[in-house]
Amino acid sequence: MQLTLQILLSTVSLICLAGGMNLLVKGAGSFLPETVSTPPVLDNLFRFMSGIYFSLGFLMVWATFNVDKTNELNYFIGVVVMSSGLGRFYSTIKVGSAGKYTDYIMVFEIILGISIMTMQYFIFSD
Repeated sequence: MQLTLQILLSTVSLICLAGGMNLLVKGAGSFLPETVSTPPVLDNLFRFMSGIYFSLGFLMVWATFNVDKTNELNYFIGVVVMSSGLGRFYSTIKVGSAGKYTDYIMVFEIILGISIMTMQYFIFSD
């Protein structure tokens, strides 16, 4: 069970490190039409949030290797991951789906967050 939790946490680590670096390098302009110039305040905020996303990966790497020390932190990590999926769900409700790929990611994030919290509960609820 502890190995399963470590695999789930390392999955989140990879997502944060790879996804955060990708967005940090691309910037907001990569998501806008070529005819639209990127407002500096939008790109600044986008890269700021991408930096937070990227750096969360380092916390996740630490949590993966120290799963026996993290205890309640793992519940918080599960909530954070689940909330990211719920944020995508809210976006889908408000503006529509961004495509099947992001819909699958949304479901995966929600299930992953719940799984992390469930594994934490069963491993350390003695």
